[in-house]
Amino acid sequence: MSDRPSSRPRFRSKTLTAALSFLLGSIGAHRFYLYGWRDIFGWAHIVATALGIPGVLLLISSDRTSMLGWMLAFPGAVSVLAAFLAAIVYGLRPDEKWDAQFNAQTDEQSQSGWTVVFIVIFSLLIGAFLLMSGLALTFQTYFESQVDAAKTLSQ
Repeated sequence: MSDRPSSRPRFRSKTLTAALSFLLGSIGAHRFYLYGWRDIFGWAHIVATALGIPGVLLLISSDRTSMLGWMLAFPGAVSVLAAFLAAIVYGLRPDEKWDAQFNAQTDEQSQSGWTVVFIVIFSLLIGAFLLMSGLALTFQTYFESQVDAAKTLSQ
């Protein structure tokens, strides 16, 4: 369902969708571009990011010891990682399947080029880096807390 009053369906660019997902995906820009302002998942990205930012700030200020910080940061991290994954999925979808799903009522056809390839590469690179960094910090925090608990018990 389109939010636009015009009866002519609009063309949805695969390149622009992948770029929006890569650059502004954590606030749902790619979802709003594809599905309009009523898309619940686009709004979920905004809410998750709005929760994640104070969560990360709380973790930084508490030296990663705040349970509330972890609980708030988790949805934000999921939103960011989902946005990078969406950029990869949209970018790798063949143009014919893209057009069949999003441009069936238009006369235009998608023609992806090297821009989409670079968006996919950078999404994979940055997304994997953020995922591994997040896992490393999480495990480091857990093991440090276990060492502290063991020190407390041994005294």
